[in-house]
Amino acid sequence: MQDATDELDAMQKAYLAAVDEWLGAIREEAKLASANHSVAEVDKWEAAHFKEDDVRRRVKDAKRRYEDALREKFFGF
Repeated sequence: MQDATDELDAMQKAYLAAVDEWLGAIREEAKLASANHSVAEVDKWEAAHFKEDDVRRRVKDAKRRYEDALREKFFGF
């Protein structure tokens, strides 16, 4: 039973780490949206948006895995 709890703890930790990374990506994108309006800055802003989108997908993946594991533990499916 401890192995299952350890696995859930690891999934929870991975999810929370992904959320922290996502928040950082959001803040970076927001910072770049507030910068000078040059072509180079717009390119950086756009790149930050793509990074944020990628990190958000990883967060959603981690959340799904963690939720699935909790459903398995508590409800058996």
